[in-house]
Amino acid sequence: MEQFIIANLAPIMFGALVIFLLSGFPVAFSLAANGLFFGLVGIELGLLKPELLQALPNRIFGIMGSENLLAIPFFTFMGLILERSGMAEDLLDTIGQLFGPIRGGVAYAVIFVGALLAATTGVVAASVISMGLISLPVMLRYGYDKRLASGVIAASGTLAQIIPPSLVLIVMADQLGKSVGDMYKAAFIPGLMLTAMYAGYVLALSIFKPHHVPALPLEARNLREPNGDSGATSLLSLVVGTVVVSYAFSLLWGASHPQLKSDELGIYSGAAGVALTFAFALANRHLKLGLLSRMAEKVVFVLVPPLALIFLVLGTIFVGIATPTEGGGMGALGAIILAMLNGRLSWSLLKQAMNSTTRLSCFVMFILIGSTVFALVFRGVDGDLWVEHLLTSLPGGVTGFLIVVNIMFFVLAFFLDFFELAFILVPLVGPVANKLGIDLVWFGVLLGVNMQTSFMHPPFGFALFYLRSVAPKEVKTSDIYWGAIPFVVIQVIMVALIIAFPHLVSVEKKVDMDEQIELKIDAPASEAGKAGDDSTPDLNFSTDSEAGAKTTGGDAAKKDDDTTPELNFSTDTDTEPKKK
Repeated sequence: MEQFIIANLAPIMFGALVIFLLSGFPVAFSLAANGLFFGLVGIELGLLKPELLQALPNRIFGIMGSENLLAIPFFTFMGLILERSGMAEDLLDTIGQLFGPIRGGVAYAVIFVGALLAATTGVVAASVISMGLISLPVMLRYGYDKRLASGVIAASGTLAQIIPPSLVLIVMADQLGKSVGDMYKAAFIPGLMLTAMYAGYVLALSIFKPHHVPALPLEARNLREPNGDSGATSLLSLVVGTVVVSYAFSLLWGASHPQLKSDELGIYSGAAGVALTFAFALANRHLKLGLLSRMAEKVVFVLVPPLALIFLVLGTIFVGIATPTEGGGMGALGAIILAMLNGRLSWSLLKQAMNSTTRLSCFVMFILIGSTVFALVFRGVDGDLWVEHLLTSLPGGVTGFLIVVNIMFFVLAFFLDFFELAFILVPLVGPVANKLGIDLVWFGVLLGVNMQTSFMHPPFGFALFYLRSVAPKEVKTSDIYWGAIPFVVIQVIMVALIIAFPHLVSVEKKVDMDEQIELKIDAPASEAGKAGDDSTPDLNFSTDSEAGAKTTGGDAAKKDDDTTPELNFSTDTDTEPKKK
């Protein structure tokens, strides 16, 4: 029995962890207790040395000193401030009015605002609760299908998981040992594609089941001109003007700064165009020029502040001005300024945001400390080798590995949230992926899209719980669950697309700068009679051009003008350098 335990301690340890987690014991304490218990078992069985556990303090202090993890409280605080600053209400009202005349307009508005909130808050709970409180009653009032309404709100809120500045991407970067900025850049296109796929599903419903997604009635559209015009022409002209200004700026700025990358130039150009548009709208309002319709003016003043915050956070990270931690700090300050401008900033608001940020940060740190205890002991009993052999022996090579890992994450997401998945499983599968030649940034984004489903899985999806807490009584829990299923399917399709078309995740190809240097040393042969002597080489590094080393074969004298240092590898212990 003892030999069986010694030979299989790693799988026994992993199985015990699963039992701990399924029993409902807190994750952080399950990880730490499991690690310490099996550490003592391994010491008792002679598999581990007691000195191994002395590495724990250094690992814990390493976690506490991680600059990547410092971005988590910054972005959490920013999201909680914005949740209460009134930005979500203004966005949903304005975008809902903009898309209201078309079928599914409010659903499109929810998806678009969900993406904007994801790019500013990065917190799923804030997005789902805000949109559930504001949009769900409106959608139900005007005849939207209950399942679609609840599903589109929950799914749009989970975009905060994959669109930067996502908390899960910060954790993935830390666990995989990669840059948060690289992870953000790589996740941007998949996040936008997922947003477009959600909108495509609503478009398909508007074609095949139009009664599920009605347009807003005329009386509900309150951003109209006195003559009854919608003001869309003025808004369209403003958008065209913004594009023209951005394009002209890109030509001028690109000509004077040819070293800029195309994505960086696009960020600068977009920022310049939006800034000039906002200045024009300000002048139109204060000078009473009357050049913009109510709709166009409202859209500018509602959309530009979050866009400015997105540039402040993501733009500065992408162009290399700020690190993710610095970007998070600027975002937190920007959120406070927006709340102040909206007249929502108060001591009570700051206190609530700081309390929630502290709780979430402590939650993350405790799970991470527990996971490092587990990982230390698990690697000590060769658990990493067990996982590696288990996954590399799968049929199908890299593709088989990716399919099995994604199925495993998808199934476990029914029971665990993304923090737990990231801290428990990613350290186990990451080294295997690296050994198989998979880019870890690409792999992290793939798993991030997969773990997004953990918020949508019935019956334990957190986004579904958040929505249930604010949904009206006429919306049943079964409606929320059934409404989430199509969007879970869309997320799974996105995972399959990333595996089938890896270039969807933009990963920079870095040039291998390691020089391949071959050092060839020809050592002179020693005399046969010296075979019994001490054969320790005598290394003579001499920069004297006249210096010559005595060898058993009597080397020729050096030329007077040869200043090349001489390396003498001699096995003659009596050899000494000549004196000058």
